[in-house]
Amino acid sequence: MCMQLQSRSLLCFVVLAICGLYSDAYRILFMGPFPAPSHWMWLEHFQRDLLKRGHHVTSLNNHPTKTPHENLTEIILNPIFDIPKHFPKENLFTMRYASDFQNLQMYWKIGQLTTEHALQDPQVKRLIESQDEHYDLVILEQYFHEAFLMFGHKFKCPVVTIGTMGYADNMDHAMGILTPWSFIPHLLLSHTDKMSFSQRAYNSYLSLYDVVVRRWYYMPRMQRIAEKYFGSVTKGDFPNVLDLERNISLMLINSHRSVDLPRPSMPGLINVGGAHIQPVQKLPEDIQRFMDNATHGVVYFSLGSYMKSTDMPPEKTAQFLQAFGRLKQQVLWKYENASIGQLPANVMIRKWMPQNDILAHPNLKLFITHGGIFGTQEGIYWGVPMLCIPLFGDQHRNTIKSVREGYARSMNFAQLNVEDLVSNIEALIYEPAYKRSALEISKRFRDNPIHPLEEASYWIEYIIRHRGALFLKSQGAQMPLYQYLLLDVIGCALLLLWLAVWLPWRMLRKVYNWWALSAATAQKRETKKRL
Repeated sequence: MCMQLQSRSLLCFVVLAICGLYSDAYRILFMGPFPAPSHWMWLEHFQRDLLKRGHHVTSLNNHPTKTPHENLTEIILNPIFDIPKHFPKENLFTMRYASDFQNLQMYWKIGQLTTEHALQDPQVKRLIESQDEHYDLVILEQYFHEAFLMFGHKFKCPVVTIGTMGYADNMDHAMGILTPWSFIPHLLLSHTDKMSFSQRAYNSYLSLYDVVVRRWYYMPRMQRIAEKYFGSVTKGDFPNVLDLERNISLMLINSHRSVDLPRPSMPGLINVGGAHIQPVQKLPEDIQRFMDNATHGVVYFSLGSYMKSTDMPPEKTAQFLQAFGRLKQQVLWKYENASIGQLPANVMIRKWMPQNDILAHPNLKLFITHGGIFGTQEGIYWGVPMLCIPLFGDQHRNTIKSVREGYARSMNFAQLNVEDLVSNIEALIYEPAYKRSALEISKRFRDNPIHPLEEASYWIEYIIRHRGALFLKSQGAQMPLYQYLLLDVIGCALLLLWLAVWLPWRMLRKVYNWWALSAATAQKRETKKRL
């Protein structure tokens, strides 16, 4: 019986594999205009999986692939947008937590700058002006580049977006949901769904500010950018970018039910948090040996792909070296120069390190991170306690959530010193509660019916097969706010209620006045008769 089940399972697997090999190959325009390397490293996992499935992909991004494919055509933006020119890295190392309103303004500003920079590229202009190109689907990173939704309009095909930072209110609105601010915190906030009165008030204020300024300030600027670059090639009435946003067929969101709050959803909102986490690969020989021979375990330190350790102020670099030198553990440090000066015997530096494979090593005791969402998810997946040193953006939110869950501690970069650094590292390594919490949340994060990347590719192909799958869209996305909130119905009901009370009262008053007048007249007649 067992052998029969195994045979049937094997047959089903073979049939599914053959069907996959001979399924329709689609033409997909895949766009990641934001220049941050970490964003593209995550997005490229989706692109690679689509190529494995036999699709033809035209990729518009900032980073040439290291693994060419016969079905891949690249449009590489050149020169790459210079983020540090507008947002100097030294400011990020010295700044404390910026206000939520400043962060929103930063995102809007960088979205406009990077959008216009990309659309000015000669290769992109040729794509905009092309007459003979055809695509079955446009995939766009949903990161403040709404003018790029015009490519879906130009090629008359559905649009799928990938939300790198997680859920935002405007994503809900585009799918027909009005975000309940009473228990869903704003994208930039780290509140739970059990908010106090002051937290709910602040969340409502920030969310309302986001809605109003985005609608009347940011989106009109995106509209002007779209008209500037697509106006000459667009026939008929030029579409409103807000309408294009409401017509997005599917959103793949970097979120996971085990670490993010439950929230109202729609069929077109798919969680794909952890899609970038792959099976372990063999480590480079020197790193493998270094970790295998670490009697007291290994600490891994990385500030991610955008912020580099080499950009740190020299005094901070010296503090890290001094702290690492006092540890029993071996230390792997992603440091982007070949030399760092006097290196402690227990520290290894490399310009690049295979982070996922290092985090998976059984000898790894601690991950020192800037709190970026991708690294945080990898640390969660492999059950590693984390020391978070956030610098900007969503890193503060991710850090606060990690500390609250019990598998991390945090430090302020501007205020850290050697003693505090050593103290926090040793607490995370030697206090078992941190490891227990890390393993518990790892267990929840891994418990998926299907790998998130496989689920993402299924839904992408589903949207193409069903020509946009309009039946997944709620009409709520197209309704004006007064209809969505039933304000017209409530207003009509109140009017009817008022009429139901006012008309009888008015009629009774008229009857009473008539009766009173008749009585008064009769009394006057009676009085005259007596006289």
